[in-house]
Amino acid sequence: MLAQQAVDKMLLRGPDIGITPRPGGRGVVGMPVYLWTQTGPETYGPNTASASAGGMTVTATAKVKKIVWSMGDGQSVTCTTAGTPYKPAFGKQPSPDCGYRYRQPSTTTPSGMYHVTATSTWSIDWQATGGQTGQLTEIRTSAVDITVAEVQVLN
Repeated sequence: MLAQQAVDKMLLRGPDIGITPRPGGRGVVGMPVYLWTQTGPETYGPNTASASAGGMTVTATAKVKKIVWSMGDGQSVTCTTAGTPYKPAFGKQPSPDCGYRYRQPSTTTPSGMYHVTATSTWSIDWQATGGQTGQLTEIRTSAVDITVAEVQVLN
């Protein structure tokens, strides 16, 4: 109970989504899509809080264990890192740790965009002053919509 109270004191959010193409921009079928989250106590961890009662204190520390990216086209990507933010110097290189490539344009969806969700699984280790330990899990989700176009070459 104290462990959950400590977790309730933390502000654990879904990923602060970074993605190429950016929402409002336009990606291209077959080009690398970089996936990442900004790191911090609320979006990736570590995040620590304590709760006390009756002379006992429980300290809990939360860290994101994985992020599952549902790409909006029926596919998903599981990343065990925060991902690498895209930089123009990377050009057409795929992400070294968390990326994707679309095979179809987003015009194949009813909205004309891919609805991308990122679901963080937070692993929370707790320890009580009496020596007891345990683990809890929390889930948080964020989402963005992106457009992916198809480029056709004419001779």
